[in-house]
Amino acid sequence: MESLKNYKYTCVERFLRYVTIDTQSDPYSPSSPSTEKQKNLGRLLVEELQQMGVQDAELDEFGYVYATIPATSNKNVPVICFCSHMDTSPDSSGENVKPTIHRNFNGEDIVLPDDSNQVLRQSEHPDLQHQHGNDIITASGTTLLGADNKAGLAEIMDAAHFFISHPEIKRGKIRILFTPDEEIGRGVDKVNMEKLGADFGYTVDGETAGSIENETFSADYALITVKGVSAHPGFAKGKMESAIKIASEIVAAMPKDRLAPESTSGKDGFIHPVSIKGSVEEASIEFILRDFEEAELQNHERILKAIADEIMEGYPNSSYQLEIKEQYRNMKQVLSNHPQTIQYAEEAIRRAGLEPKLQSIRGGTDGSRLSFMGLPCPNIFAGEHAFHGKQEWVSVQDMEKAVQTIVHLATIWEEKAG
Repeated sequence: MESLKNYKYTCVERFLRYVTIDTQSDPYSPSSPSTEKQKNLGRLLVEELQQMGVQDAELDEFGYVYATIPATSNKNVPVICFCSHMDTSPDSSGENVKPTIHRNFNGEDIVLPDDSNQVLRQSEHPDLQHQHGNDIITASGTTLLGADNKAGLAEIMDAAHFFISHPEIKRGKIRILFTPDEEIGRGVDKVNMEKLGADFGYTVDGETAGSIENETFSADYALITVKGVSAHPGFAKGKMESAIKIASEIVAAMPKDRLAPESTSGKDGFIHPVSIKGSVEEASIEFILRDFEEAELQNHERILKAIADEIMEGYPNSSYQLEIKEQYRNMKQVLSNHPQTIQYAEEAIRRAGLEPKLQSIRGGTDGSRLSFMGLPCPNIFAGEHAFHGKQEWVSVQDMEKAVQTIVHLATIWEEKAG
């Protein structure tokens, strides 16, 4: 596409602006969005969209940004949504982010300026081997960068800017959706699907350039609540059954060489304790359970119950309760019925000059739940790497390739329409 060859990209300048806004979500907040500061970025995105000429851009009360890029085709083209999330992970600070561009990467270690202990080494970040000659963006070493998922935001915004600037490019109607709270699993809790009005979607929240993800974990949340027996510690012999110790024994009995995040990869699932708290009288353990196969996920639940049952046999006067809640399901169950969503993405990536790589996500995206809410929604690359930590990075060139991919995707859907 000739107009893309001569296009002056804006994704990097947008990205450098967005990452300085703290949008960290809070899993312990009951509000929607979980943190009001996420709306600060939402307001900026709406303002920038309106300045481009996207007149209907809006931020709703729950922190969602909706906007429409009008169609330029007379064909009956499906409405396509591009989606990224505004929040950053609670795992690492997103306050006072100072992005740094390291020009013309040559394979040498990148020492982050504000903490010399934070070093990006090619041996530890294998994707850096494909970045020689490229420009790498990192934070300064004391915060995460926020490429997850502000790279995706910037890329969608740049694609929107391209479309508005090039009305001669044929496309159907495009809907933009920016969500809060994806990092805490609540990214689409309050999305208005009727207002969104899209037929198919793509989250722009993937890692390696050229990657498409059509499969996620299926995910459940498990809560074990232990009720022990409290007694004065000076007179507790034969009476006390500490809920803290019982909960600790359950965690200690979990498999370590299998069914654990630290010992699994590929298509292996796991049972992962993420929080433990309580007192002698009552304690609780939160788990996340993950697997690509729903039957295996249910087996993990049986294993967890069997471990708890065995531990509880040693505490006859105590009891426990196991509660399971569904979080999301493998989006491949939906996407397999809509193969064109993947085929068109593969073609878009080829047109951007990359080789498509179909991958599975050892995690989930907003697209997981959107797919089951009626919007088939695979995930395409944003170029983000080492997310949720201080060594997070993205390359300028990968971001520009993502913009190209989004543009090509929209034009391919128009070309294929009847």
